[in-house]
Amino acid sequence: MTSTHDNRIITQFTRWAACFAALPIHAEAESMAMTVAACDVRSGTRVLDVACGPGIVSCALAAEGADVTALDMTPAMLIQGRELAARRALPVTFDPGNAYHLPYGNGTFDRVVTRYSFHHMIRPLDCLKEMVRVCCTGGRIVVIDATPAPECQQAYDQAERVRDPSHINALTRTQLLSLGEELGLTTIRTHHYRLEACLNDQVAPEDQAALHDLFAEDIASGTNRLGMGAWHVEEGIRFFFPISIIVWQK
Repeated sequence: MTSTHDNRIITQFTRWAACFAALPIHAEAESMAMTVAACDVRSGTRVLDVACGPGIVSCALAAEGADVTALDMTPAMLIQGRELAARRALPVTFDPGNAYHLPYGNGTFDRVVTRYSFHHMIRPLDCLKEMVRVCCTGGRIVVIDATPAPECQQAYDQAERVRDPSHINALTRTQLLSLGEELGLTTIRTHHYRLEACLNDQVAPEDQAALHDLFAEDIASGTNRLGMGAWHVEEGIRFFFPISIIVWQK
């Protein structure tokens, strides 16, 4: 049974599935290399990609020889993922499912990863608990997501909810790390990077004016209240997503 918020996610990502899969930002080489390095896979490593979207991370890890299972609750995203894997001739298994109730046994995987999903979670700790449950002892849990600075968190969330109505809350890096501490995980790596984006690529046409005004006001004020370092260019507005990679060991 899906919740109201689950339905909101499915609606949003059904609408955006093809565009999301095609945006170069999601397969940007430098950030993808950091993701693959954080997962540290080799031939036969059993990986679960939670909230896999169009399978971009799943396929990158499968290309390294990992045995990858990818899960998402949005059927349109699973279609995109299967098509990507087929084009690249990669043997990724795509399963429908909910991140709060992973349909796998305890300790099934050596690596459990999720990218750009935690800000959609009403209960991120519960999702992380499930990721830990299905990870084997000594395995890695990798969470990659936007982590605004504490002083920018509220304004960042305000802007993101205009852009994406399924956005709940982007945790700060400290808040994200504290989830792992609460579950007794050992932090073995943290990394922070900025992912450059074009505003017009990231918003529905009907929301462009409102979001443009928020960013334009932030640029004019010179305060970087949104925490995205936005600036004007000829084609519109560009900005940075503040991203953290957190790697824990179970």
